[in-house]
Amino acid sequence: MSVQTFIPEQSITLTPSAIQHMAAEVARKDGVNAVRISVKPSGCSGYMYEMELVAAPEPNDITIQASDQLTLYVDQDSLPVLKGTELDYVKQGLNAILQFRNPNATSECGCGESFSVTK
Repeated sequence: MSVQTFIPEQSITLTPSAIQHMAAEVARKDGVNAVRISVKPSGCSGYMYEMELVAAPEPNDITIQASDQLTLYVDQDSLPVLKGTELDYVKQGLNAILQFRNPNATSECGCGESFSVTK
């Protein structure tokens, strides 16, 4: 499986299957042209990934052109927690999920909704 790094200092990568899936989701929605990724304090472990289909970046976002069909906006304040993260779209039987492989995550809650990092 190949992984493309878009901007080295940001160190967020997407597998080709993640790019394909996310680009299809963006194309499916009217008035949307990108995916915004951030983390927010939440859950029982500390942080939660937040992804949303958007038409424009927030003022503090960094733009990453993942492919000709996919633009990502990443919250600049979330970059320290997201640095080194790989996003993959994984299919297992009838189920499919966008999976965050975050080397900064030191633990996850039992339900898988949140994670913690060591500062």
